[in-house]
Amino acid sequence: MNSVMRKRPTIHDVARLADVSIKTVSRVINAEPNVQQDTRNRVLVAVEKLGYSPNVAARGLSGQRSYAIGLVYQDPQEFSYIKQVLGGALAACEQAGYSLLLRPITEPENRLLDTIRDFVRQSSLEGIVLPVPLADSRDVQMLLEDLNVPIAQISPRDLNPNFIQVFADDEAASHSITSLVLEQGHTRVGFIKGIDSHGATGLRLAGFERACREHGITIDGELIVSGHFDFESGRLAARHLFDQAEPPSAIIASNDDMAAGVLFEARERNIRVPEDVSVVGFDDTPLAQRIWPPLTTVRQPIHQMVRSAVDRLIKTVGGVSIDDGPTRFSCDVVVRQSTQGR
Repeated sequence: MNSVMRKRPTIHDVARLADVSIKTVSRVINAEPNVQQDTRNRVLVAVEKLGYSPNVAARGLSGQRSYAIGLVYQDPQEFSYIKQVLGGALAACEQAGYSLLLRPITEPENRLLDTIRDFVRQSSLEGIVLPVPLADSRDVQMLLEDLNVPIAQISPRDLNPNFIQVFADDEAASHSITSLVLEQGHTRVGFIKGIDSHGATGLRLAGFERACREHGITIDGELIVSGHFDFESGRLAARHLFDQAEPPSAIIASNDDMAAGVLFEARERNIRVPEDVSVVGFDDTPLAQRIWPPLTTVRQPIHQMVRSAVDRLIKTVGGVSIDDGPTRFSCDVVVRQSTQGR
């Protein structure tokens, strides 16, 4: 057995390779301001080349800082979404030498604020990331403001200049995918909304309605059905649409889980997809490629969105002034076998 162990790289190694002082390396790792961009880049290249990982615990003890960011999420049903959120947050934290601490909320609603308060205090969090639906909770926002904890919100319903916010351009994405369906010759199109309290729900409906108006399609209220972003509500919505005297020739669901429910109900009724009805989803979750036929859907850059938000959050807690305002990311339409022209 080889008795020679590979020495773990140190901050001295990074400084030597980047040809800077140890203090400069520390400032770059801590996302502190007043470091020239070319110097910052040299340090980051050296960090990556050496595989250097800062000792977060030691930094916290020496500087009375935790170098920890928290991610709190509430909806375990949206596992594929949370997995992408986690990936983006972890990438940003690893780049900056921060710890990422996770807190799924499983307690009753009346324990929500106490749970988050305990999480912040026990972990000495420097910032917190809130995906929906927690991003839309005014009570949670007020609690974190009282605790003086900076917030990064992922796709919140309302704009707030006090928080770091990133959004997918849901309205534009819904407009694009609806236009695709209409340009395929469909004139009677059903639309399944999500939960009204989610900001994306209204935006996706607005994009659908705008595309219909632009293509001269009369919007029939009977073809717009409410769902809950889950499989079963997609089935129930599909039943309502299929039971109409003149069923739609295409159905657009506001997420992939509800679209899967539509596919299931269609198969139960021997309705062929896409020959008899085209079906569209939203989010491009792994489910979209694993069901049959694979879903035409919308792909959101969740990983990129969250990484950007957490990067800005870390810079903010490190004293860097960020004046970018809310950042909106474009989405891609992904065409698969669940749609075809009339």
